[in-house]
Amino acid sequence: MKLKVCGMKYEENIRAIADLNPDYLGFIFYSKSKRNFEGEIPALSNDIKKTGVFVNESIDKVNSLIEEHQLQAVQLHGDESVSYVKELKSKNEDVEIIKVFGIKDSFDFSALEDYQSVVDYFLFDTKGKERGGNGVKFDWMVLKDYPYQTPIFLSGGIGLEDIEEIRKIQTTGLPIYAVDVNSKFEIEPGLKNMEDVQRFKTNLVAL
Repeated sequence: MKLKVCGMKYEENIRAIADLNPDYLGFIFYSKSKRNFEGEIPALSNDIKKTGVFVNESIDKVNSLIEEHQLQAVQLHGDESVSYVKELKSKNEDVEIIKVFGIKDSFDFSALEDYQSVVDYFLFDTKGKERGGNGVKFDWMVLKDYPYQTPIFLSGGIGLEDIEEIRKIQTTGLPIYAVDVNSKFEIEPGLKNMEDVQRFKTNLVAL
């Protein structure tokens, strides 16, 4: 199972977490976020996919930031339409597209139908006041009704204490591709605890 560490902000911390070799590092380009990223992303291993996180951003701005930071993945955390995703993908064929949907107590999975052919992954996060980073986990049992084979990123308040739950959901046959972690591993918004991330990655690899 892959690991994505999201909400990276500070250069020294980015380098430290990158030394742990997660599969994805997420950088939030959203001015309303406490983890909004500004500046230059330091050089990373080719094994780590630099992921830009956007919320209802213009396609021109997303394209510009993909080019500026050489992003290998884009996470769409807003209300982006299927046509938006198609246009973005047409200009960035080699960039992975992750489309986010918030879940609370239930979810109508038919809303995903038209996105299947234009995204690489779905990411399910907890629906809350903020677009991610709420630190709250949704009921993963809702996913038992997921009817598709498009791979899933599992997100939303995941912490060290959730390894056993991750192990259990792996046995359900759901196409869980990656786990996305953020606020539960922070010292402050955007600053990750390296030791906790290392422990989590070690436990995740052992599953």
